[in-house]
Amino acid sequence: MNAQALFTAYSTIVLREIRRFTRIWPQTLLPPAVTMTLYFIIFGNLIGSRIGEMGGFDYMSFIVPGLIMMAVITSSYANVVSSFFSMKFQRSVEELLVSPVPNWIILAGYVTGGMARGLGIGVIVTLLSLAFTQLKIHSLPMVVVTVFLTSALFAVGGFINALLATKFDDVSIVPTFVLTPLTYLGGVFYSIDLLPDFWQGVSMANPILYMVNGFRFGILGVSDVNPFVSLGMILVFIVVLSFIALKLLARGKGIRH
Repeated sequence: MNAQALFTAYSTIVLREIRRFTRIWPQTLLPPAVTMTLYFIIFGNLIGSRIGEMGGFDYMSFIVPGLIMMAVITSSYANVVSSFFSMKFQRSVEELLVSPVPNWIILAGYVTGGMARGLGIGVIVTLLSLAFTQLKIHSLPMVVVTVFLTSALFAVGGFINALLATKFDDVSIVPTFVLTPLTYLGGVFYSIDLLPDFWQGVSMANPILYMVNGFRFGILGVSDVNPFVSLGMILVFIVVLSFIALKLLARGKGIRH
């Protein structure tokens, strides 16, 4: 395929994904906005007023970057896993398999679609947070790079989950038993400096910790880990997961029977 044909195939997948989640916006865009608003009210206003400062900032300002990142992570992941698995279930994915579209274009299209939803939710949550606190960006490049890379990473993760899933229950296993615990333990609501040394070391094994803190550094200028180490970790995970996704797609794992 020439460059024009590759771009046409890529843009077709992306546009279809964007139309899909915008068409059902009450199910895809509204729930995260409502959930994050409740977090702002309960954790930020009610509990935060009793906690006081954390990391040199009031508690609301401290948790806002983590909550934005949490919304981006879950939305990017959910969009790809639900969309691609639905195509598998409906057997319409076979149209892609018999087409001359390269596997990397298929992966890139779905990942970009997932990023579009994740970043869109991120913007919505950011605007909602302005009703509760003031955000002063410390490093705009760090904010943009971190949120884009994190969204891409979890979109790839959602693609792998969709490939391996054999039934609808499999789609919810990873978000429920892996993604949610790692997110809550990833420094969204606290600084790991509050933990004993042993648990600080355990927390460093949580990949989401690096993403949350990289984004927090971009907004507030504070972080529990080196922000450049955070970016390096995210890039490594993207490369590894993308390689796995392409290998599984080439083998037809979960698609060809």
